[in-house]
Amino acid sequence: MSPKKRTTIYDIAEKLKLNPSSVSRALNNNPSVNEATKKLVLKTANEMNYIRNTIASNLRTGLSKTIGVVVPQINQNFFSNVIAGIEDATYKQGYNIIICQSNELYEKEVQCINTLIDQHVDCIVISISVETTDHAHLQNAINRGIQMIQFDRVADELETLKVINDNEQASFDAVTHLIEQGYSRIALLEGPQNLDIFRQRKNGYLRALKEHNLPILTELMMENAWTKELSAEATRKLLGLQQPPDAIFASTSDFSALGVLEVATNMNLRVPEELGVCGYSNEHFSEITSPSITTIDQFSFYMGKTVADLYFQEMQNAHTEVIAKTISIKPKLIVRLSSRKK
Repeated sequence: MSPKKRTTIYDIAEKLKLNPSSVSRALNNNPSVNEATKKLVLKTANEMNYIRNTIASNLRTGLSKTIGVVVPQINQNFFSNVIAGIEDATYKQGYNIIICQSNELYEKEVQCINTLIDQHVDCIVISISVETTDHAHLQNAINRGIQMIQFDRVADELETLKVINDNEQASFDAVTHLIEQGYSRIALLEGPQNLDIFRQRKNGYLRALKEHNLPILTELMMENAWTKELSAEATRKLLGLQQPPDAIFASTSDFSALGVLEVATNMNLRVPEELGVCGYSNEHFSEITSPSITTIDQFSFYMGKTVADLYFQEMQNAHTEVIAKTISIKPKLIVRLSSRKK
């Protein structure tokens, strides 16, 4: 069965033998239309199930009052909380959001951006995918006058507003904690090094080892271990070394830490006594695993609110050119049982 045709102002005008412009003015409560006509138009619109096209109406004012959000994975606690923070702030301002998921794929991210451009969004908020190295699609949106705000995973070369975490310091704090608990052969599960956040987290790991006079061993640093499956594979390799690590810092996410924990359990290794484990991003499950996972809280809901508030602040300064700036939010180490030996 074909969908029922949506009622337009032209349908109302035809039924009432009025000009469409008169119907439009009546629906918008224009004072030039007498009260009797307004009441008749509103009554007829209700009877005909007329739904106002708010996007078209907003576009006539130069704004769609819509913000597009592009994230790599919606089902991760970090990104879902960021979205919730954005929605909380935009709702209060009468804005809507359109959510797109890149699934960590560059081509899908490009498609998402093009769709949001076609939807005439006022602003695009994005955390780029692991595959993204070419940023022409983002520059294209900027060139079309769409405000761009990057968060978490950002392209430094793009002159946009950015909201990030202090990733290097967070990793430094995590590794320092492991060292203070008595671990000395600490392995690192890395994310793709084309993304700044993972380079920064690696830098924090290296700085902590240097400051505590521990050797930097390339055999303990595993590249591209950014999913649960890849982390499990990397963990099996690490634990198979002649001198295996006594702790593993999964710098990419708690999903990676979960992969470590599962391998350790299957190998009958006691955590934290024989192997310390630390994750990143404070996923919900990290509290209820056995043992619970030490992790890093990125204050994701607050990050989302900060992103949205930043856009509305810039809206108030619409007469001036947007100056690229970066807001950094300090994460917090949450110590749980997976790393607590003392």
